[in-house]
Amino acid sequence: MKYRRLGKTGLKVSVVGVGTWQFGGEWGRTYTQPEVDQILGKAKELGINLIDTAECYGDHLSESFIGKAIQHDRQDWIVATKFGHKFHGHLNRTDHWSPQEVLKQLENSLRALRTDYIDIYQFHSGSNEMFDQDELWTLLDKQVQAGKIRHLGISIGSNDNLYQTEASTRVNSEVIQVVYNRLDRVPEERVFPSCQKQDLGVLARVPLASGYLSGNYKPGVEFTENDVRHRHERADLDKKLQLVEEIKRTEVPEGVNMAQWALAWCLKHPAVTSVIPGCKDVAQTEANAKAAELASEDHPQAWRD
Repeated sequence: MKYRRLGKTGLKVSVVGVGTWQFGGEWGRTYTQPEVDQILGKAKELGINLIDTAECYGDHLSESFIGKAIQHDRQDWIVATKFGHKFHGHLNRTDHWSPQEVLKQLENSLRALRTDYIDIYQFHSGSNEMFDQDELWTLLDKQVQAGKIRHLGISIGSNDNLYQTEASTRVNSEVIQVVYNRLDRVPEERVFPSCQKQDLGVLARVPLASGYLSGNYKPGVEFTENDVRHRHERADLDKKLQLVEEIKRTEVPEGVNMAQWALAWCLKHPAVTSVIPGCKDVAQTEANAKAAELASEDHPQAWRD
């Protein structure tokens, strides 16, 4: 495993983390505690130390699985979670952005994670109007001073949300999370330069484009109704998968796993600190971790254009 400095936080994070939306049950299957224990246990064994979750991945369900899995070695992990959305049921959420509501979410997250501090607490895909609440950031600063939060972050909803990115330093946010992958390079244009200028850590979410860059899906694939990808527009989905076929044929070196290539591709951008792909099982955790080897500077292959 390789490690990088997460911007001005100074934290050393593994270049491959574990994304955990799937633990909330919205990616086609449900999880048990032993399964999560095995996934995170293997992740630690492989040198991964970063977990990303959110209060709305289930009603703190993902956080609860994680909390139980790491309660005996909490100090070995960097846990990032998010706030702003209340889970009511499968793919059903409402926004909760008032300072009082966020404080309640924070306390519930700490309880679910079985910890007295969160390493990175992130504003989760909220509007600019909700972002511009001085009372909210004052509240969060007080929680940092109280030791319940180590560092603040912003998970921007739009890949080109320069407004919130540019305001990071003003609100004491030190980390930006953004969708970035071979199919979506929008952050390269404005967001990444701003992150580099401010020395912000960058977490690339959806680095496998919702699994499409795994190379496992062909145009025409059908997802079950309890899989979040079932909601993706058919025409857009097939267009993406056709592009994936072309990328696999023209860009991925022969004999290289496409998912690992796609993760390494993200990590080659100098602004990106870590990728946080989801992993459905131990085997996928192992496969994701191998991307760190491909992303190393001394690897002979050229991974980016």
